[in-house]
Amino acid sequence: MLRFGTLPTVENLQCFLAAAEHLSFVRAASDCGLTPTAFGQRIRQLEEQLGGALFERTTRRVSLTESGLALLPHAREAVDQAARCLGAANDRAPALSFTVGSRFELAASWLAPGLAAFGRVRPTWKVHLYCGSGPDILERLDAGEVDAVVTSAPVSRSGTVATVLHPETYALVAAPSLLAERPFSCPQHARDHTLLDVDRSLPLTRYLTSAPGELLEFADERYLGSGAAMLALVRAGQGVAVLPSYMVRHDLTSGQLVALLPERTLLSDTFRLIRRRATPLGRALDTLAEFLGTRPLS
Repeated sequence: MLRFGTLPTVENLQCFLAAAEHLSFVRAASDCGLTPTAFGQRIRQLEEQLGGALFERTTRRVSLTESGLALLPHAREAVDQAARCLGAANDRAPALSFTVGSRFELAASWLAPGLAAFGRVRPTWKVHLYCGSGPDILERLDAGEVDAVVTSAPVSRSGTVATVLHPETYALVAAPSLLAERPFSCPQHARDHTLLDVDRSLPLTRYLTSAPGELLEFADERYLGSGAAMLALVRAGQGVAVLPSYMVRHDLTSGQLVALLPERTLLSDTFRLIRRRATPLGRALDTLAEFLGTRPLS
């Protein structure tokens, strides 16, 4: 029998999986809600327990070693099994049914897969998903048409409780084809570009324009209604945009998009699950929030 304390912790395995997905300790640490120092300590502890390096790290790139590649499927299975343990004692729990609202792109890329995994942990709970715009889902929360919302939008409502799920960072991006025609290497170059955003209030651009730095003036603005539509037009070279890092991570890694003004630090935010304080589903929604907080953004 193994000595107590010799097995890897689930949290360390979650950190390993995040690093394997992003191949960036900085982004993985952000997704796990840890500082880079604390995240690095988790990885080192895991490597010491397993007796070998899991990642090859240079100043420019992170890659999995053979040991890391071998561990990957087993780590995924271990984390999935740990998640199932959460619901093992609740197989006979009473059935519950409630509705969570979210924006379309977040629901498709992250929340719906998370709810599928949650269903394996709480098989007697039925979680409905409503997709809409940011203002729409908040209005439905006020009206009692949804029981909770997952959003990063600023919310100031009395009688609500917010649980932080994940930090959210942003990047100003453009397609290389656009930059070949019109460079964007300094703030003055903004005058040569069309800015893309959701609507006239520029809800995503504010993470750039409200951050310290020189004022940016764009040649034109174009409103597209959703982050997914913005991403499609940015890829097509139709403008520049501020988008959540999780949405553009793979495009930046593959070179399909380029980060602009990298020396400028944009403001950050958090994804939160917001519910009414007086709801009788409070404990169930808190359980859901705790589970979703373990799921890396994708």
